[in-house]
Amino acid sequence: MIEKTLEKELNLAGWQVRKVIKLIDDGNTIPFIARYRKDVTGSLNDETLRKFDERLKYLRNLEDKKEKIIKRIDELGKLDDDLKNRILKAETLVELEDLYRPYKSKKQTRATKAREKGLEPLAQIILAQDVKQSVKKIAEKYITDEVKTVEDAIQGAQDIIAEIISDNSDFRKKIRQNTFFTGQIETKAKDKEKSTEYDIYYNYSENVKKIPPHRILAINRAENEGIIRAKIVCESDEIIKYLNRHMLKNISSIPEKIEYNRHTTPIIKESVQDAYKRLISPAIEREIRNYLTEKAEEKSIEVFAKNLNQLLMESPLVGKTILGWDPAFRTGCKLAIIDETGKVLDTALIYPTAPQNKVKESIKTVRDLIEKYNINVIAIGNGTASRESEEIVAQIIKGTGVEYIIVNEAGASVYSASKLADEEFPDFSEGERSAVSIARRLQDPLAELVKIDPKSIGVGQYQHDMNQKQLTESLTGVVEKVVNEVGVDLNTASVSLLNYVSGIGNTTAKNIISYREKNGSFKSRKELLNVEKLGKKTYEQCAGFIKVDNPEYPLDNTTIHPESYDTTFKLLKKLNYSVNDIGSNSLKLDNINLEEISEELDIGIETLKDIVKELKKPGRDPRDDMPKPILRKNVLSIEDLEIGMIMQGTVRNIVDFGAFVDIGVHQDGLVHISQLVADKFVKHPLDIVSVGDIVDVKVLNVDTNRNRINLSMII
Repeated sequence: MIEKTLEKELNLAGWQVRKVIKLIDDGNTIPFIARYRKDVTGSLNDETLRKFDERLKYLRNLEDKKEKIIKRIDELGKLDDDLKNRILKAETLVELEDLYRPYKSKKQTRATKAREKGLEPLAQIILAQDVKQSVKKIAEKYITDEVKTVEDAIQGAQDIIAEIISDNSDFRKKIRQNTFFTGQIETKAKDKEKSTEYDIYYNYSENVKKIPPHRILAINRAENEGIIRAKIVCESDEIIKYLNRHMLKNISSIPEKIEYNRHTTPIIKESVQDAYKRLISPAIEREIRNYLTEKAEEKSIEVFAKNLNQLLMESPLVGKTILGWDPAFRTGCKLAIIDETGKVLDTALIYPTAPQNKVKESIKTVRDLIEKYNINVIAIGNGTASRESEEIVAQIIKGTGVEYIIVNEAGASVYSASKLADEEFPDFSEGERSAVSIARRLQDPLAELVKIDPKSIGVGQYQHDMNQKQLTESLTGVVEKVVNEVGVDLNTASVSLLNYVSGIGNTTAKNIISYREKNGSFKSRKELLNVEKLGKKTYEQCAGFIKVDNPEYPLDNTTIHPESYDTTFKLLKKLNYSVNDIGSNSLKLDNINLEEISEELDIGIETLKDIVKELKKPGRDPRDDMPKPILRKNVLSIEDLEIGMIMQGTVRNIVDFGAFVDIGVHQDGLVHISQLVADKFVKHPLDIVSVGDIVDVKVLNVDTNRNRINLSMII
């Protein structure tokens, strides 16, 4: 069942599904399977494997619940073959819960209270619909100390019937589908006179099936903040008719004639109305709202994940001495200078902004630092007083070769107050740590951003409103993917970076650092086996993603896994090369017969391709192919923009309705989804642009009062 479902959902062959399940069950990580088991999986990529792993867990949980539910219903003596088969065929947890609902232990309801009073037989008599006398007459037999009147008896029976209708899984499935496909989500303002950012939802309606994810999240937030009321409405008359058709029995003996029992029909119809309005409709609305929210969150998390992936893959600014500038007003601007390796050379505190306004003193201090440390770039955080700092920096660097850039400092304050920052810079203030983080973000975004909770990096939408567990798992997976794709230097990597390497957890990462501090630099990958609690399985999972600069074994500075070293040596020998030829122009591998060599060396073709690729360019950083950051010398303000102006900018964030582009005016402009490309329907902005892309844009509109800029990539 599970294998067939995975085949169908992920469009995989049966053998692929079986192989991947075995690899996962054997304790292999997703990055390891994606890179080093391509021949086993048919080259399934990281994204597909993560979806596979997620669905495998869900389906296994589903199967486990099926077993427990079957066992529970059997213990109640109510399991038959038909019900068992329906449970076994259930494809979702919702469907499974619908089937289990009639047998599930319930808290006190009107129906359970009626059953306790002995009114179940009366309800069954009414449902049988074959009585020849008034139900009131029959109900007289059920009057007791607890059931005072005939009306009480009939009401109790109706409550039982309503719950029976509500518990019917077929009814719920049909009503859920009907509500989803024909319903409308409507919102109304609680206070129409109060203006908020949610004005659009003060009197709003949209088809449930068609409403986009970002509007669902916006409605949820507005509702949670007490600004609007939201509900789902649908054509309930059709649903009531549907329930009546299925609950009322035709007692006519004449073919093609419909006749209902006149004694029981009114009671059943009332029970249908009550079941739908009191029990089914509110529950279905909650389910659909939850479903819409889950799907919206999944989409938002997907966008966040792709944005984060691109942000982490941004090209490092290598070979530069950088001054990190953490702007502020009252407490002053904190500065930190780092060298080409990220080492902190100096820190300073200046007060160029209000209320001190010590501009001249600040300019002199920074110019002295530029001269002393030969600073190439100033990285300014985009927080409070960033605009004012940018204007001062432009004055400082005028006539010099120094350039500046505005850096997104989201999460820098979180890092600076963290235990990790305290361990890394015990003698620094939080402001100084933040300045260091800003500088290092420009120098090596990946190495610095892994120190921060991915949710705090600020490249998503409504991230604080969604399922935090799912968001964390997804974003952690992205960081893990990127870290392993790029690889880490074993002798310079921090605990934060090592923590994301395949197979290495926080404890092992700390043990690696401790070993390095005690024994000096690692000379080889194999030396990892000397690290406490790092066994053969962990070594297998992590070794290929960890590089050693100037190693004893040349292949230790490549992405070739140690398990393939012997094969690599045989390949080089067969082609009359040595390890000294790796990466050199003398190594000619473009025209070799891979299939023939694969068979001769008994190695998978995909693994062989990766080995050959790495031998050509050993240790290549995939981030080198990404756009370089745009450095600036002059300040441009929003007031300087004119409609029609063509500019170059960097994509900073992507949401469902467009992309935000930094054009150097301290306020990102929005390229609406309709302005990304000409004459083409765009399903999602991510299909066109990615975070970090350098794009040309045209200014469409500037609203200085609201600080909004509308841009177009259709030039």
